[in-house]
Amino acid sequence: MKRTTRRAAANHVRDLCIAMEAIAPTELAQDWDNVGLLTGDQQAPLRRILLCIDLTEAVVAEAIRRKVNAVVAYHPPIFKPVASLRRQSTDMDAVVFVAIENGIAVYSPHTALDAAVGGTNDAIAALCGLVDVHPLEVAEPPSSREFKLVVFVPANHLDSVSAAMFAAGAGRIGDYACCSFRLFGQGTFLGGESTSPTIGRGGRSELVHETRLETVVRPRDLPAVISAMRRVHPYEEPAFDVYPLAIKPVAGIGRIGRLPKATTSGQLARLLKRKVGANCIQIVGQAARRVDRAVIVVGSAGSLPLRAGLGEGDVVITGEIRHHDALTYLRHDASAIALGHWASERPALTQLAGRLRAALNGVEVSVSTADGDPVAKAV
Repeated sequence: MKRTTRRAAANHVRDLCIAMEAIAPTELAQDWDNVGLLTGDQQAPLRRILLCIDLTEAVVAEAIRRKVNAVVAYHPPIFKPVASLRRQSTDMDAVVFVAIENGIAVYSPHTALDAAVGGTNDAIAALCGLVDVHPLEVAEPPSSREFKLVVFVPANHLDSVSAAMFAAGAGRIGDYACCSFRLFGQGTFLGGESTSPTIGRGGRSELVHETRLETVVRPRDLPAVISAMRRVHPYEEPAFDVYPLAIKPVAGIGRIGRLPKATTSGQLARLLKRKVGANCIQIVGQAARRVDRAVIVVGSAGSLPLRAGLGEGDVVITGEIRHHDALTYLRHDASAIALGHWASERPALTQLAGRLRAALNGVEVSVSTADGDPVAKAV
């Protein structure tokens, strides 16, 4: 018998877009950002991916040398509206031109990866060993806001009404389906003379044994679920309510968490310098100051950490700090550590590479060795 082996299905650039959307949904990005597939053909074959923080000439040369089909560049090389694409340019358009010329797709996650679970901020939180970690600012993408639909159903119609709602998309929580809560009680109504109630008579007060049926519904499914409920519900006028649910505080910009044990800002800075491989680190405040809570905003934190209610024992961990922001942190009795902009974002690439390998079977994923910190070591 001839033995055959099953070959993995061919991957395309669109599969990278799908994988990145699952890892760092583009709707989590800040509204001023430019994320997603910036250049490239979604139908193009995908065999090799290169990850970097900045798409520089050296990174593009590395991508060409490695015969890479796509680069995931954390910082978007196309940020402002494109006026021109010129090879002979000192701006980013020259780098983008060469990438396009060599058939290399460019994808940028930027602030979507900052907000996503397991993204850039979580990478630094993990290096610090933070516990009780939560976002500093919760992202509220419109399509993530769910609704709770509550409808009151007579007991003998409960199964048919709930089944119709579930079939239309209600009751889905993660990998679970047909999720609901049911509470038995009594409902009352008084129908007008022209009504024909399913139970009782018009013009007479009625008391009915009913079930309060609650279930969650995604925004896109809400019209279909309500329509299905009305179609199957026995009442002329079903009583139901729709409640918008608050966003679960899972994804968002920045992270706040407790250090596993109190330390000093100097000791924490030395630990992070070693773990991220930073060229040079700055400390705001005395290095001997005790810290037990960290507020993390990779890149440039600005005034964002102030939303955490900074105080004594807090340390802001970021990439770079402006002079006046440093003074503001000190006025709030907080410390701060600046790892360097590039160094604060780079640790996330290793984990991202692993997640892409798992999602894209047979695709070679590597982290660029040409990508480097533009700030030289201290002399």
